[in-house]
This record gives sequence, C-alpha cells and structure tokens, in this order.
Amino acid sequence: MLKGMTRLISRVHKLDPGRLLHTGTQAPQNLTANLDDQVSSERPRAISRTSENDPAQHEQRHEGQHYNIPLPDVKALFPQGLPPRYAKQVKTFNEACLMVRKPALELLHHLKNTNFAHPAVRYVLYGEKGTGKTLSLCHIIHFCAKQDWLVLHIPDAHLWVKNCRDLLQSTYNKQRFDQPLEASIWLKNFKTANERFLSQIKTQEKYVWNKRESTEQGSPLGEVVEQGMTRVRSATDAVGIVFKELKRQSSLGTFRLLVAVDGVNALWGRTTLKREDKSPIAPEELALIYNLRKVVQNDWNGGAIVLTLSQTGSLYKPRKAYLPQELLGKEGFDALDPFIPILVSNYNPKEFESCLQYYLENSWLQHEKAHTEEGKRELLFLSNSNPGQLERLCACL
Repeated sequence: MLKGMTRLISRVHKLDPGRLLHTGTQAPQNLTANLDDQVSSERPRAISRTSENDPAQHEQRHEGQHYNIPLPDVKALFPQGLPPRYAKQVKTFNEACLMVRKPALELLHHLKNTNFAHPAVRYVLYGEKGTGKTLSLCHIIHFCAKQDWLVLHIPDAHLWVKNCRDLLQSTYNKQRFDQPLEASIWLKNFKTANERFLSQIKTQEKYVWNKRESTEQGSPLGEVVEQGMTRVRSATDAVGIVFKELKRQSSLGTFRLLVAVDGVNALWGRTTLKREDKSPIAPEELALIYNLRKVVQNDWNGGAIVLTLSQTGSLYKPRKAYLPQELLGKEGFDALDPFIPILVSNYNPKEFESCLQYYLENSWLQHEKAHTEEGKRELLFLSNSNPGQLERLCACL
C-alpha cells in the first residue's frame, strides 16, 4: 500500500537512523499552520481523549478525541475480529479506543432522527484507501448495540467472492452455489453478537432441512442458527432464512435492525471463483451474495443500512478508485440508489494532532524527535494526513 512512502523513508534510513525525523522536510504550510494555531493552547491529554464513552452522547465538541470501548464489549460486538492493524493496537495497548470523527457524527445524527416507520435509509461511507471507513462503521455498530439494536454485520463482503473453498451446488436452487464454510463462520459470529435476541425472535414459517429434520413455525430463531452451525451443509440456507426473518420482523417494532456491510461493492462485479469447467461464477450465482443483495434493498422498515465501499480486496478495479460510481459500477450504483453518501477523508489538523498524542501516550511512537514541531511536520508530510499511512509510519518509530 505504501510503496511510494516506503521508498521515501528508506532514503532517510540510509543516511542515519537517528535522523529519521530531520528538520529539512517542509510539510504543507497551510495545514501545519492550522495545526499550530489549533492545538498550541490545549493540553495533550485533553486533545487525544474524551471521558464520554457512550456513543449516543457524542457531539461535535468530541470530534477528534478518542473514546474507550470496554474490551468485553469488543469481544461481543466484533467476534470476527477487527481490522488487523487496529487489532494489533488493541492487543498492545490493552484498550480499544476509537476517534470520534465527523462522518460518524453525521451518521449518528441521521440515526437519532430517523422515522423508523419509513423504509430503511441506506448510508454509504466512501473515501480513499486508509481514511478510516471501517473504524467509522465500528463506531456506528457500537452505538446501535448500546441502543439495543440487533446488528447484522458483514465484516468483509469481499471474502465471499474470492478464494472460497468447498463450493457446493445449492439444494434449494440448482442454479446457485452454497458456501458452507463461510456461512457457518458467519452464523457463529452472528450468534455471539446477538445471542440475547435469538430466543426472543420466533420463526414465521416452517423450514424443512431434509427428510428427518425441520424447524417448526414459532420456533426460536436460535434453532435456525444452531442448525446451520451443527449441520454445515445447511449453513448457507440458514443464513438466507436469518436474513429473511430479520427483514420481515424488524417492521413489527419489536427490535431495531442495523444492516452493516463492509466492502459492499463486492456484491457487484466479478469473482475469482470458477466452476469445474473453469467458467467464471457471477456474484448473483452465490447464494450468500444473492441473499445479501436482498438485505440491502430498502423494501423493509424498522432499521437502517450502513455500507462502506472498499478498494482493499476489491477485484479488477483501479488502485486509485474510491468514488461510488467507480467501485460499484452501473449495476451496483443503480441497485443502491437512492442512498446518502458520506465522505470519510484524511485527518484534519485537530485529528492529526490528537492521533499523534494518542500514539505518544501509548508509546506506539517513541522516536526522540516525535515530540518536536519539526518531527510532527515530517510525519505530516510523509503521511499526507492519511490515518492508515500515519499508523504505519508511527509503528516503525
């Protein structure tokens, strides 16, 4: 991801490791001037953290500050894991802190003022690579979970369209393919995050699995989940049933439903999967993708649909692509239209300073010149205020 930046850093390493943060680099003057003016009179601790850990209370005054998510909540809400580099931070710091940023605040405002009698509104987080779309989505998931919403989370839709093993012809529709391994993993994580709901929600139909096994109408939805986990051959069908039941019952008002899909652009385009005769498999021929497309339709009410577009892991797309039209293509764009686009951009001056202070507090950034204005300007120049690039730079220092 950072080949160009790595080449720039390597030149400095060749000179002297002790001079990695030297004084000769000129950062963009307008941004560094803003940074100096904005943070000079504030104490570092006050810049980097807020004591308000309830996302429902986050407002504009908290923007650029980190709040803490209790580690037990992290394990319950994100059983599939967090983005790898962020997960490494959580393990190293022994705490999970998210920065309160403008895109999440905008989304929180929309969710707090939603009329749930209307069809579910689709929100699409988009932005350049490394700007923090996934962590903004995590912020929203945490908010909804604290408000006692049921969370249907797909942490990386791209994993369902590439390098999948054990593709099987669907028993429900011979024209589609089941992905039992991927489906059973998702069911396990879904159960961990939403177990309290699974005994309360009752199935509205009878589901026949085979000649000897069935789930009767009025059974707890947890029985469908258990069927998919214990009978892996039925896992894909179980996921489809869970999706259908949640869409249908969310409008009854007994629970609020958040559909959160990271990398939703994977649902349209191409896959790496092939049949036995080596012909390509289209996304709509995968039962998981077929059912997920139906979930992100706004033909239901009682919740919200929050999606991210991701270039990371996307197939056959330009590396610089990040706009909705580029990543979704015409078919995907038309399928999601209408939606509310929310841009996730690079750090502003306050966020940049807050992030540096947080890294310094936790010794993620240890270079002796990191505290100096010259050092900050060099990090600003090398990272271009991109959150992902800044994290990688600081991890090396």
